[in-house]
Amino acid sequence: MTYLLIKSLHLLFVIAWMATVFYLPRILVNLAESQGEAAVQARLQLMGRRLYRFGHNMFGLAFLFGLTLWQGWRVFPAVLPNVTAGQHWIDAKLTLVAVLLAYFIWSGRLLRRSASGGTLPTGRALRWINELPVLLLLGVIYLVLARPF
Repeated sequence: MTYLLIKSLHLLFVIAWMATVFYLPRILVNLAESQGEAAVQARLQLMGRRLYRFGHNMFGLAFLFGLTLWQGWRVFPAVLPNVTAGQHWIDAKLTLVAVLLAYFIWSGRLLRRSASGGTLPTGRALRWINELPVLLLLGVIYLVLARPF
């Protein structure tokens, strides 16, 4: 029961974090395409800052519950199973999650650059870049479900 509760909470916070990973670049696209509209820019900046902060909180909670699932058996061996014993899919999954985190941080830096008057990539480039997390998430899902190695 404890294992399923922790796993459910991990999934909930991962989903919330991924929503921010998907939506923050859309805010950047709108920022890039609304040059010269001060009111729109200010509103998008506010939305972006709030979303970025929310995303950091969701990642932190997802990380804590994920760490508990991964290494919790060392502290609570009677309650939590060792779900990755001798398996290396977890290494690949954590690598993809690290790339997603780097992408999220990069998006936040683009938001900060825009707020300070810096330039953003074009809306079209940002749209293409926005597709990267979908592919990375697909890899994470495949690794978790298939556990190929």
